[in-house]
Amino acid sequence: MPTNLNNKIEDLKSYLDSCVDKFNTPHFIEKDPISIPHQFTKLQDIEIMGFWVSMLAWGQRVTIINKAHELIQLMDGAPHDFILNHKEKDRKAFLSFKHRTFQATDTLYFLEFFQNFYKKNKSLETAFANHMSPEDKNIEAALKGFHEQFFALPDAPHRTRKHVSTPIRKSSCKRLNMFLRWMVRQDDKGVDFGLWKKIKPSQLLMPLDVHVDRVARRLGLLERKQTDWKSVIELTNNLQEFDKNDPVKYDFALFGAGVLEKDEFK
Repeated sequence: MPTNLNNKIEDLKSYLDSCVDKFNTPHFIEKDPISIPHQFTKLQDIEIMGFWVSMLAWGQRVTIINKAHELIQLMDGAPHDFILNHKEKDRKAFLSFKHRTFQATDTLYFLEFFQNFYKKNKSLETAFANHMSPEDKNIEAALKGFHEQFFALPDAPHRTRKHVSTPIRKSSCKRLNMFLRWMVRQDDKGVDFGLWKKIKPSQLLMPLDVHVDRVARRLGLLERKQTDWKSVIELTNNLQEFDKNDPVKYDFALFGAGVLEKDEFK
């Protein structure tokens, strides 16, 4: 490798690492949707609210967080207990809940899936990890399998599918990748939870939105024209050159350089 090119790569890695150090701190949590699951200590509460708020994560972050608080109140402040023990009549209170295109039909199906799942399983981790192998390069199979499992109930509404993405549709799966980052990444910074052990941080893929996309292109980390599944793979593969065991830690760097300047999720 030419010395000047090697120097450019080292300079880029140094810059990204400094951005990770800057943004991967508890100060990051306060205004981010990840603040919602951080309100809980019980594994299942963290999973339920982490998944739900990540699925709602588009638009202004303050609105996303407020809508998540509304959900918590509707579940009496104890998501897992409510999910397990609520009756059909208790779902009526959720009919008025909506966020942008996420409507009552979607809310009711989320409740139904969660209740059906948690009555049979301890952790949402199995809904992802059971669809992949420890030897898999990344979580693609887990995302595909989860999507199929999530919509396997007999009355799964077709309209709700747009809120839970899958690589099969060539989607970037930004929200799912973000949720898995929260659950899987492990460090001592106090932002991501690192609660799930069946998926390795090295298998995670970048949460790619328009802001991360823009910064990645500016830095020469992404050349594909579309913002889609193949772009996610390209970007993650390039970031693995800087840290093969934890490439998604650079989400903090690209997010900090992009999303925070406009304070919105897309």
